[in-house]
Amino acid sequence: MAVVLIVEDEMFIRQSAEWTIGDLGHDTLVAGDLAEALAHLQAAQPIDALFVDIRLDRVALGGYDVANRIHKFWPDLRVLYTSGTPLTADMTEQFVHGGQFIQKPYSTDKLEAAVKNLLC
Repeated sequence: MAVVLIVEDEMFIRQSAEWTIGDLGHDTLVAGDLAEALAHLQAAQPIDALFVDIRLDRVALGGYDVANRIHKFWPDLRVLYTSGTPLTADMTEQFVHGGQFIQKPYSTDKLEAAVKNLLC
């Protein structure tokens, strides 16, 4: 199974995503902000996928920054972006290659399907 780094600044959403993705059999790492996410890069454990909130830490593009920095270490990284803001073309232009999107609020079933689709 995959190692998925979940980067979400809202604790309840982060925990819910951790449980949902963990229930699929994946190992999860969690971070509440950019600093915590980057700390995971210093560990030797490779990351297969990133689930990241675009509007991280009240910074409009915080999630993009996380994805771009981690993508430099793992170019095959698969990224699932999320946001409460509806997806627009200018948002997708900033996705790392092959990045996918799930709109908040999402159900557990929709998150499971999005993660399965991302990792297949």
